[in-house]
Amino acid sequence: MATQKRQIKLGAFLQSVGHHLAAWRHPDVNPADATSLTHLKNLAKIAEQGKFDAIFFADSLGLPQIDKRLLAKGAVTYFWEPLTLLSAIAGSTEKIGLISTVSTSYLQPYHLARLFASLDHISQGRAGWNLVTSGTDFEANNFSLSTQIPHTERYERAREYVDVVKGLWDSWDDEPYLFDKASGNFFDPDKLHFLNHKGTYFSVSGPLQSARPVQGYPVIVQAGSSEDGQNLAAATAEIVFTAQQSLEGAQAFYKSLKDKLARHGRSPDSLRIMPGVMPIIGRTEEEALEKYEQLQSLIDPAVGIALLSAFLGKIDLGKYSIDGPVPEFPNTEGWQSRQQLLVDLARRDNLTIRQLYQKVAGARGHRIITGTASTIADQLELWFTQGAADGFNILPATFPHGLSEFVEQVIPELQRRGLFRTEYTGSTLREHLELPRPRSQYQ
Repeated sequence: MATQKRQIKLGAFLQSVGHHLAAWRHPDVNPADATSLTHLKNLAKIAEQGKFDAIFFADSLGLPQIDKRLLAKGAVTYFWEPLTLLSAIAGSTEKIGLISTVSTSYLQPYHLARLFASLDHISQGRAGWNLVTSGTDFEANNFSLSTQIPHTERYERAREYVDVVKGLWDSWDDEPYLFDKASGNFFDPDKLHFLNHKGTYFSVSGPLQSARPVQGYPVIVQAGSSEDGQNLAAATAEIVFTAQQSLEGAQAFYKSLKDKLARHGRSPDSLRIMPGVMPIIGRTEEEALEKYEQLQSLIDPAVGIALLSAFLGKIDLGKYSIDGPVPEFPNTEGWQSRQQLLVDLARRDNLTIRQLYQKVAGARGHRIITGTASTIADQLELWFTQGAADGFNILPATFPHGLSEFVEQVIPELQRRGLFRTEYTGSTLREHLELPRPRSQYQ
């Protein structure tokens, strides 16, 4: 019996009017789309036409406490609360997965379990949870804290958080309802389970009111690449969204994370690793580069410096020469893997502050590929076949054009090579990703 050829998994990372920092200033972009539900529904439909596995939304729980005049120079990236948004998008789509970021830092696990169970039922099995731990002081300040929770504690807390959420999703066995008017039993009491969790960080009785999610559990995604993040992913995640700049670095990360799965009794095939990629597509290599340079020319230096300062943590880059080297800075409790990636990039290529923020402004540390549809497909195929990725989270520089171009030009090229589906063969996100439906812990 022939074995089906392994295929690339694709996520469409939807964000405002584009991932490039200056996307809203591009002449082909309507900045008002950032506040338009119709715009985002249209993007989801375009991604579904391209047979993407899922759309993906990030989130942040506040705005940085910096000068309002500086804030006004950048688009408000996270305008929408993503779970509410995906519930609306679910009714406008049929097959595509719906992944939302929700932090474990400031929402009780009971609330999260109920919200995602509801989304999974509303969408008939297409929900995914991107598990993050909030890494900024400005977010902590919105939840009665003066500083963020320390990095290691955030991840220890998140590990217990996932156990609680899964336990709540298992509150009911499959098909618990009897609706038996004669006996007076609405459901089978033997199919209801009380969690009664008492741990280091949480005490949760349960059960959840919602029936067990259609997928058993919504697909769990993890986006941290630090050592703490990798350990959490090896224990809990089914997709990892990561930022990698080189084939060698991506291969090392891929092997390291896959090797960690065994200690949790998991097989390498139980986790999909999907680096972020920003494709800039042209009819020629020269045209693609011109499109990229046009976007780069629209970056306001003050906004670029502010973005870089936010990533690097407690350092004010504004007091340094913009064309001087990136200074040394202390370790922080924030986004440690992204900080390390940026520092390594700056040291490796001897970048100035201006050159580093120009690299970050495009894809926030993710890889940028400029070229024709064919050469971009070449790069995706190379990483996929050489042990660096199971798929990719695509970050179009501008919307809707960047996404439409990828669907119309790159996806057909991947399909011609037998690397990507031509039609959906399943209905749930788990089926798209070829992930099994987990059994209840009570079975």
